[in-house]
Amino acid sequence: MLIDLHTHTIFSDGELIPSELARRAVIHGYEAIAITDHADYTNLEQLIEAAKKAKYLENEWDIRVLAGVELTHVPPRKIAPLAKKAKELGAEIVVVHGETISEPVASGTNAASVACDYVDILAHPGLISQEDVQTAVENNVYLEITTRNRHNITNGHVARLALEIGATLVVNTDTHTPENLITDESALKIAMGAGLTKSRAIETFKASEKKVAEIV
Repeated sequence: MLIDLHTHTIFSDGELIPSELARRAVIHGYEAIAITDHADYTNLEQLIEAAKKAKYLENEWDIRVLAGVELTHVPPRKIAPLAKKAKELGAEIVVVHGETISEPVASGTNAASVACDYVDILAHPGLISQEDVQTAVENNVYLEITTRNRHNITNGHVARLALEIGATLVVNTDTHTPENLITDESALKIAMGAGLTKSRAIETFKASEKKVAEIV
């Protein structure tokens, strides 16, 4: 069963309201989905509250709905206090928009994110450094293998360093449209396409399961 810890709705730049996103995820065979709309200091409270309300769907369909945010283009020195605030407001998953090479993300974003105790996942971290991967290991920050076009250009680099240094990888879709949702089979192929063996690719699924299990 697929777990996706990075998705978007109409509350940021996605196309679907939470109920339709969850319903389509159910049809694709998802076990759990995190709603992680783009957040900064201006909209954090609203996004977390909206995502928390979507948890009513758990009582209707066979899917776990996690309330989260993706801190996006936040100045590096503001990431830690904002991530802490997100957790205090009830975010179950805090993702940070990493230094993808397809956007002008501020230098230092990766380093600030992996050093933060309140960050769960560094999304599409681009040409992440060995030092930042090592810090991610030390702070148990997961690194993302993304299925999203353009962001996924550096998946191979991320996977290679993660394997060398021992970082935990997860496969996420960064879903914005219905077409972005995938299946277990697609997720496995994407992980293997990044350079993982089949057994290592399956470990990325187990990492997502572990993260969800940690949330009570």
